[in-house]
Amino acid sequence: MKFRPLHDRVLVRRAEAETKTAGGIIIPGTAEEKPSEGEIVAVGNGYVNDNGDVRSLDVKEGDKIIFSKWAGTEITIDGEELMVMKESDVIGVIAA
Repeated sequence: MKFRPLHDRVLVRRAEAETKTAGGIIIPGTAEEKPSEGEIVAVGNGYVNDNGDVRSLDVKEGDKIIFSKWAGTEITIDGEELMVMKESDVIGVIAA
C-alpha cells in the first residue's frame, strides 16, 4: 500500500528499542520504553497558512529525527508499525 501524509504531516519508522543497557543488563519487553527517535519515510506537501500559501517542510525522506514523547498516531501499513505526526512534533534532525 502506498501512503502519502497530507499537509504538514510526516510518516516515521520508529527506531528499534534497546534491549540491553550499557552495563549489559537485559531489559524485559514489558519494561522497555519506546524510543523517541526514528527515520522519516514520507512527507506531506507542506504547511498551508491562513492565506492559502504552502510552506515546504524542513524535514525530508531519510532524515533521522528525534520527536516528542507523546507525538503522533501509530498506524500499521503492510504489517509494519509506523507513526504519523505533524512536523511541529519533530524536535530536531540528527546530523549524519
